[in-house]
Amino acid sequence: MPDEQAQTEATLINEAELNTSPLPSIIVEKDSALKSYLVEYVGTKLNNELVTVEMITEVLATEFPEFVISLAEENFLLGYEQGLSDANGLYSRKTEAVEE
Repeated sequence: MPDEQAQTEATLINEAELNTSPLPSIIVEKDSALKSYLVEYVGTKLNNELVTVEMITEVLATEFPEFVISLAEENFLLGYEQGLSDANGLYSRKTEAVEE
């Protein structure tokens, strides 16, 4: 009996499409004191009334890089730790016997 392989349809995307997230494009609402301050500050700095998350990130990266770097490092380390945990989980699983 020949082995049949399941065929799946793959969709190819480029790197720009992979790294596209709608979150940075969200316009920030002023629903707290800190958000109001950040939106006003960034709006004044960039001379724009509508401020997005990406704009706030750019201004923080320019004017407060220590903060942004610490968030990026923590995010990287948590992702790396999760990847190691996932990889270790692959080797700890027991194989199941297949009845014929």
